Amino acid sequence: MLQYLPITDPTMIFFVVLLIILFAPIIMSKLRIPHIIGMVLAGVAIGKYGFNILERDISFEIFGSVGLYYIMFLAGLEMDMESVKRNSRQFLIFGLLTCFVPLILTFIMATTLLDYSATASFLLGCIMASNTLIAYPIISRYGLQRHSSVQLSVGSSMLSLFMSLVMLAALAATFGGSAESAGLFFWLFFILKLAVFICGSVWLIPRLTRHFLRRYSDSVMQYIFVLAVMFLSAVLSTAIGLEGIFGAFLSGLILNRYIPKVSPLMNRIEFIGNAVFIPYFLIGVGMLINVRTLFTGLSVLWVVFLIAFVGTFGKAVAAYVSSLLFRLPQRDGNMMFGLTSAHAAGAIAMVMVGMRLEVAPGQFLVNDDMLNGVVIMILVTCVISTLMTDYASRQAILAQNYDSLSYSGTSTNPEAASTPGDDEKILVCVKYTDIAPQLLSLSLLMRNQRLNRGVIALNVVYDDQHAGANRASGLRLLEQLQRQAAASEVQMQTQVRLATNIANGIKHAFREFNCSEIIMGMHVHTEVNPKFWGDFIQSLYNGLNRQIILTRFVQPLNTLRRIQVAVPSRAEFEPGFHRWLERLSRLAEQLDCRTQFHGRQESLVLIAEYINNRHPSVRAEYTPMPHWNELPQLASTIVADHLFVVVTARKGTISYKNAQDRLPDELQKYFSGKNLMIIFPDQYGDTKEDRMSFTEAQHHEETSLYTTILEWIHRNSRS
Repeated sequence: MLQYLPITDPTMIFFVVLLIILFAPIIMSKLRIPHIIGMVLAGVAIGKYGFNILERDISFEIFGSVGLYYIMFLAGLEMDMESVKRNSRQFLIFGLLTCFVPLILTFIMATTLLDYSATASFLLGCIMASNTLIAYPIISRYGLQRHSSVQLSVGSSMLSLFMSLVMLAALAATFGGSAESAGLFFWLFFILKLAVFICGSVWLIPRLTRHFLRRYSDSVMQYIFVLAVMFLSAVLSTAIGLEGIFGAFLSGLILNRYIPKVSPLMNRIEFIGNAVFIPYFLIGVGMLINVRTLFTGLSVLWVVFLIAFVGTFGKAVAAYVSSLLFRLPQRDGNMMFGLTSAHAAGAIAMVMVGMRLEVAPGQFLVNDDMLNGVVIMILVTCVISTLMTDYASRQAILAQNYDSLSYSGTSTNPEAASTPGDDEKILVCVKYTDIAPQLLSLSLLMRNQRLNRGVIALNVVYDDQHAGANRASGLRLLEQLQRQAAASEVQMQTQVRLATNIANGIKHAFREFNCSEIIMGMHVHTEVNPKFWGDFIQSLYNGLNRQIILTRFVQPLNTLRRIQVAVPSRAEFEPGFHRWLERLSRLAEQLDCRTQFHGRQESLVLIAEYINNRHPSVRAEYTPMPHWNELPQLASTIVADHLFVVVTARKGTISYKNAQDRLPDELQKYFSGKNLMIIFPDQYGDTKEDRMSFTEAQHHEETSLYTTILEWIHRNSRS
């Protein structure tokens, strides 16, 4: 069979790679070894330095580059930007330590023990100062992307990589001319190019993204647009003298707030990357590793040992010293060390740069021993990184579970805030095809991810002569929503219900499914409508004492920049206070947009306390609004990409006030054409809706008789 090896047919190459991607995790899981190591080892086995099964053709170059960009792009997408801002000092300290500690130790080792030149030692130090987040897929598998130590590691990795690439570019600029003139010209020109690139990206990409997402909702087009932005940033990053991975990471940071973590688009990005591109990259890295060099002599073993040991030791010192400085537990130090200790394509790219730098005629900066030492070091550090990251991830999961079990209501850990007795089950009422996907997206953003419960989509149609056609239309709409929910890996129950009264049909379905709240749409008409709530909504919120959310969106959710919330006085005394506040906090977290609360000072204090304890990453602002009559004044502060949320109340509740009778007219007059959400909180908590009592009204008119009489007197007095 040797005559057929290596395989060069593109179809067979792709088939063999797919087999590796399929079986490597199965075999590695039985051996309790991280899957990433299996991919790298499989690449070693099938490469030309192993059994020479596959030729490392152009497909590995293309897919490998895409996989590396994908890793950095996902790291940027999943960064908690608010955490970065709050902990900028920690990011800077850890980034400097994880860059310069390995660099200095490696430089001293190379000049003293390996007898390398100062230039070659500095190049080797730059290689060891950088690192590749090769173990990041392990973090994604455990769902720890927003863990504090992970955030520190990702941000610091990019800082150390950036400084390494800058130092490497400065080193390369000294060759072929005067070091002083080349260095001065390089720094001036490089700083100018970098400033233009970053400022241009930060200014242009958000505007292009908002423009595109507002006009095109097709899932394929959105995915292609995101990939195009990532590759454009990578290409421009390469053009200014940095590696493309820096541009990919920067584009991920910029697109962070436009791609919610639970959106179908994010699910597609992660799925395709983890299924094809990232494994391709890992296999390609393994194919570059020549294990045979370990058996060519003790000198190679000595070089490999020193490079791997000193570089890894430097990363360990930086990680554990930083964890001590930041007063983090040892498991966080393990996580930081595991994520920052691996070297992969970035190290290879730097070595390739050194192989092109000629120090003398026919003599290059990187010799064969250094090349072999760096390549074998990649395998060693990948193994160390994946094992340590997997171990630290399991420690973090156990710690989170322990915190969740011991949660007493005062913990500041938002991950521990989900209680096992949470009755959350969201009912989404849909009718129109143009707004139904937005309602489902809102429910996915508001649901508790830790409970992993599905949602219920309901379509109620009148039981009349058109019931058959309307029911068929409802089934088609629900099938479309099921595909959208499946793209986010969320289970969804659906029902088309016939009813002679729409409100009663919704209430009956609500009780049958034992739901906790309702999300439904409003009309999008901007003209004055005397029946603002519609024909049945008033009957629904007066006859159902659980939370009801009415929404009207004029642009996609992920393009919103700010949420403004109007809170009535004494809202904190309502049984549903924490429910609506929790839903808005989750929405703000997923959209990564600022949230501004307007209300009485006593209400704002409790809201701030809840958000600081449960959702510290929410960027919340608190503006006093002494009286509900000031509601129209907020209209001037709300622009097209803001969401205005009104927390109202049913008549007869503690937070209800007569000024809320004017709410429909005020919303139509001052907030027409705006993104709007109206929340009716839980009224009686767990009290049964079907309770009847002579002391409690079963229905409240939207306009009372007293108000009608006063309006009649007012009109007649003017005439």
